[in-house]
Amino acid sequence: MTVRVRFAPSPTGPLHIGGLRTALFNYLFARKHGGTFILRIEDTDQTRFVPGAEEYIIETFRWCGIKIDEGQTVGGPHEPYRQSERAEIYRKYVQQLIDNGWAYYAFDTPETLEELRKEAEANGKTFTYDASTRMSMKNSLTMPQSELQRLIADSTPYAVRFKIPQNREVEMNDIIRGHITVNTSTLDDKILIKSDGLPTYHLANVVDDHLMGITHVIRGEEWLPSLPLHILLYEAFGWLDSMPQFAHLPLILKPEGKGKLSKRDGDKAGFPVFPLRWVSPEGEVSRGYREDGYLPQAVVNLLALLGWNPGTEQELFTMDELCQLFDLERVSKSGARFDPEKARWFNHQHLQICSKDFLVVEFVKLLKERDIVARTEYISKVLDLIRDRLYFIQDLWEQGHFFFERPVEFEPKTVQKRWKAELVSHLAKIASIIAASKPFEAQQIKADVSAYIEQNGLGFGVVANALRLALVGDAKGPDLFSIIELLGGEEVTARIDFAIHNIKL
Repeated sequence: MTVRVRFAPSPTGPLHIGGLRTALFNYLFARKHGGTFILRIEDTDQTRFVPGAEEYIIETFRWCGIKIDEGQTVGGPHEPYRQSERAEIYRKYVQQLIDNGWAYYAFDTPETLEELRKEAEANGKTFTYDASTRMSMKNSLTMPQSELQRLIADSTPYAVRFKIPQNREVEMNDIIRGHITVNTSTLDDKILIKSDGLPTYHLANVVDDHLMGITHVIRGEEWLPSLPLHILLYEAFGWLDSMPQFAHLPLILKPEGKGKLSKRDGDKAGFPVFPLRWVSPEGEVSRGYREDGYLPQAVVNLLALLGWNPGTEQELFTMDELCQLFDLERVSKSGARFDPEKARWFNHQHLQICSKDFLVVEFVKLLKERDIVARTEYISKVLDLIRDRLYFIQDLWEQGHFFFERPVEFEPKTVQKRWKAELVSHLAKIASIIAASKPFEAQQIKADVSAYIEQNGLGFGVVANALRLALVGDAKGPDLFSIIELLGGEEVTARIDFAIHNIKL
């Protein structure tokens, strides 16, 4: 059997990282088994369609390195892959269900249904359109054939509902959750075709999965309650022998561990829940991991370990490694708590192991934004000094800006703490010693400066702190003498001179 999986999102807004994880798990499973990963757009709910959402999904895949084998944007033998363009296909199959007694026409108006719901609520109950109520409703089960034909001929709006069998045990197997049994008395007669003529998810996904030869349906836990209906649909169509295997992934939980992770949680705690920045049609801006400075490989690594474990202590993985190791049998049933600090950690780790050439290119972009031009060799040397301090791409500038521009302002608290009036005369002499050091290397410079400090009875830390303030403008940065070596004697002398004449106590 050739593995064929699909990710079938609805273009109703930006792709949540939970949805991206579902796509990733499908992709990893396909790659592990030499199979096919399909992108199908489930846009049958036109009332919730959001312009730009489909393009957002495709750009997210491109950024993360998830390659579409078949489907929207790349085509394939089962086109079209956008469900709104497959309406005629669904009509054919829903008619088959009606003819075989598995579905029926329902002419109940929204107003009637709403009135029944309110009436039930007033009596402390919940109205359900099911085996117990269907025979009291306005549908093809309760009316003569002549009336049915008249209503259809008059273009009276109708929906098509699935006729749930009464009091049956539906047996199901889930790769992650094992054997599940549900009695049909707990199920309602779901709508298969809406009054606008378009199918609901339930009909469209079953028909499309069958026609596209899907072997495994890997989707979120929220679809688990729909599984009995889908099993019954496969039975109604006579497709049980070719029915795919199912795997329902655990939820991604809030940082505190209770409830599904939402945009509100991210806004409240200051982290994104979407892979890319999103601007809604109303102009509301939502942060994205890409724009926040995360590497795509770090986001992929993070998501892969939310609900799945490799069975080892290893935490850092490339996409290729994940493709080789991924196994649905090692996906947890319980929800996976999202940890923003762990997300930062993953990004920090991947910044340490990613290509230096990539970081040079990113640094050049940041410099260009500030009209700064520097030699690639010099940028590379700066990276050697600051790389272990990087958590995000924008940290390149935050941690290394003083290598490209002289400080003209000095952090007040550091000045108050580190700048001593009695050191000023010594600093001018130390600048001369630094400029004369040969070879001009960190180790030699440190030895020469240390000798002067010792001869004059000064404290090494006191002098070093003042030097750092003069060169960096603050109390931060990598090894002081490595900074001095990279800046060069002339630049160091100029900066010390500027500090002497401009820092006021």
